[in-house]
Amino acid sequence: MEAQNSSMSFKNQDLFIGLDVHKKNWLVTIRCGKIVLKTFSMDPIAQKLGEYMTRNYPEGNYYSVYEAGFCGYRVHRDLEKAGIRNIIAAPTEIPTSISEKTNKTDPVDSRKLARELENRTLKGIYIPEKLQEEIRSLVRLRFQLVKTQTRLKNQIKGYLNFYGHELPKNFEMRHWSARFIEVLRNMEFEYPIGKQHLKILLDELTDKRKKLCEVQKSIKEFLCEYNLNEKVIHLCTVPGIGYTTAATLYTEIMDPNRFKDFDKLASYCGLVPAIRSSGDKQTVLGIKFHHNLRIRQLLVEAAWMAIRKDPALTLAYTNYIKRMSKQEAIIRIAKKLLSRIRYVWTTGNKYSNAVIK
Repeated sequence: MEAQNSSMSFKNQDLFIGLDVHKKNWLVTIRCGKIVLKTFSMDPIAQKLGEYMTRNYPEGNYYSVYEAGFCGYRVHRDLEKAGIRNIIAAPTEIPTSISEKTNKTDPVDSRKLARELENRTLKGIYIPEKLQEEIRSLVRLRFQLVKTQTRLKNQIKGYLNFYGHELPKNFEMRHWSARFIEVLRNMEFEYPIGKQHLKILLDELTDKRKKLCEVQKSIKEFLCEYNLNEKVIHLCTVPGIGYTTAATLYTEIMDPNRFKDFDKLASYCGLVPAIRSSGDKQTVLGIKFHHNLRIRQLLVEAAWMAIRKDPALTLAYTNYIKRMSKQEAIIRIAKKLLSRIRYVWTTGNKYSNAVIK
């Protein structure tokens, strides 16, 4: 719908845009003054949306929102360039009625986003800088390669067990040295078909290990090139935190001050349980599903190392296991460790052992 009056002005008027973003098109809903003005489909080009708003609602204040998803932050940056103040909302944080859950369509999602944006109930997620985003993607690629490598190892062990081959003893099974892989290559099968199958799996594993080494090398090179390496090394002063763990923490958290308080940070890292309370009754539901899985896994692994190195954490752990399981205790140690990481990160001070916090 084109503007009918060239002198028309929406100066000081707030217009709220809900975007249901897809690769081939966007579903757009525009609201103003608690009224839906229009819902329509358009090409997925932010500049065109900016031109449409300027042409039909000139001089207005334009606000938009879309759900976090496949398009990442690219659309956000394009919308900002087009003169539209945008936020990205986490899907789990968007208020949704029962009817909207049962009748979920693109127009419904678009109208819901516009409505909640106008109601001021949405809070945008953290938007990293492009450099932060790209280095984080590289670190996440390492995480994916490690998972693929573990899957291949399990697949090889399962294949050998299926045919009754016992794995060689007195070898380092966790890291699978080159010598160990060579022993596997020399295993004999009744027919060459079985050996060829094993060779294909081992070749794939070897290829993934080479790529993993390449990614790890690239991570360190880029951290040094963009003056981020010192911050990562500083985090390594915390017991249990190695270089890879520190790099992952840095690229996933990026800025601990973006969290309102420590509990918000701990919740993001998956170390705060969900609680349901009614009257005098309180039920602990366990760790929330919506958290950063990579950080939680690394912090728990680091906590097992930290209790061997820091006397204060050792003492805390031994006290915890008197009244709870080891698994529950190590989660609490991981939370204490995160508190120490946050302190070292925000103050710039080196870590001190045997400090109880």
